[in-house]
This record gives sequence, structure tokens and C-alpha cells, in this order.
Amino acid sequence: MHRLDQLLASLGYSSRSEARDLLKAGLVTVKGEEASDPSLRAKASDVLFDGEPLDHPDGILIAFNKPLGVVCTRSSSEGQTIYEFLPEQWLRRNPEVSTVGRLDKDTEGLILLTDRGDLLHRLASPKGRVPKVYRVFVDKDLSDGLVGIFKGGTLLLEGEKDPCAPADFRILGPREAELILYEGRNRQVRRMFASQGYMVQSLKRERIGPLELGDIKPGEWRDLPLDYFDK
Repeated sequence: MHRLDQLLASLGYSSRSEARDLLKAGLVTVKGEEASDPSLRAKASDVLFDGEPLDHPDGILIAFNKPLGVVCTRSSSEGQTIYEFLPEQWLRRNPEVSTVGRLDKDTEGLILLTDRGDLLHRLASPKGRVPKVYRVFVDKDLSDGLVGIFKGGTLLLEGEKDPCAPADFRILGPREAELILYEGRNRQVRRMFASQGYMVQSLKRERIGPLELGDIKPGEWRDLPLDYFDK
């Protein structure tokens, strides 16, 4: 049960003080009855706003296709941010909607966003061993020896104290490969290849766990059930 003013504010409809005006305007009903008292407690499932069910009352989990050149920070100092693609109301939610990990500006593809702290922690934690699949193109022909290096669990990146966790690696073409990581370090794919003398020319994340990017277009997203990764 939630106070109506707190509920509206947490879901991004208004501030708590503004919620009182929305209630007075008759925009909120509880079990079909108009509600004007901001302190009234109700289940989110019983509340309608302007005749519609509340937006994602239990939390947001979306699969987003991040375009090239877009950053995963909230500051626009480095360019267009991933949050500019989302509805403004979502950006006012509390807890806030955040990316699960990050993709750098020059990487495209699948990324998750959620306002559920439990999901954020579980999906981002290396302990969860959620596989993340990348399609990589590099600047010169790939050596078969990379398979053992990346799978070995002994590759130590510059500035790191611990070696990279074993990663699955498959060569798809002379300069094309698939890399599967089970952890998420800063610019890890690029740094792994750089440590072996390769420059990544294009990088795309295609899958997270069982979730594939599929036909989600750049800049668009797909709603996921909150228990999607429990299946």
C-alpha cells in the first residue's frame, strides 16, 4: 500500500506537491472512485490515472538497442545520451531508471535499463555469470592463438590487479569474431584485443543471457517481464 502522492511521485507523474493538484483535478481514481486525499493509501493495481492503469507500477526492465555515438551517462557533455530516447516521465521515476552496466560511445547494440535495484545488482554482478555476446571486427587477421589466451583466465589487462575471467571466443572470419564475456570491466573487449596487438574497428553486443537483440532497431526498446532472467 502506498500514499497516493508518494506513488504518483515515485512513478514520475509529478512531484509530491504537484500530485495534490492532480488529485484535486479528479485525475486519479482508486477502485473506480475518485480520490482527492494525497494521504490515502492504495495498491498501485487499484489506481487509474486519467482513466489509464499506472505506467509500470512494479518497475521497468527494457532491452534497448544503443546506437553508435550515444553515451550511457546522464551528462550530455560527451554527446547524445541513452536517456534522451526514453519517455520524460521515466526520467522522473524514483528509484531512477539506469543502465545495467555500460557500452562505450563507439559500441552499439543490446543494453538493459531498469529501475529495480535488485535486478541491476544481479544482472551486473560477475557472480551471476550472465553471458554477454559481442560481434567484433578488428584491423588485421585474427590468430587462432587468441582462443586459448581469452579462454585461459590468465589475461591481465593494464591497470588491473586480477586477470580476466575465462571468455569464450570463436573466429567467424579473417577479421571477424564472437566474444562471450561473463564479467563487465571498463572497455573490456577493446582492451583485451589491444593487449594482443589488435585494434577493434567495430563492436556490437548481440545477446545478454537468453535475450537476443533480434529486430530491435537502433534507438528503440522492448519491454521485458521483470522475471525475464529468472526463466
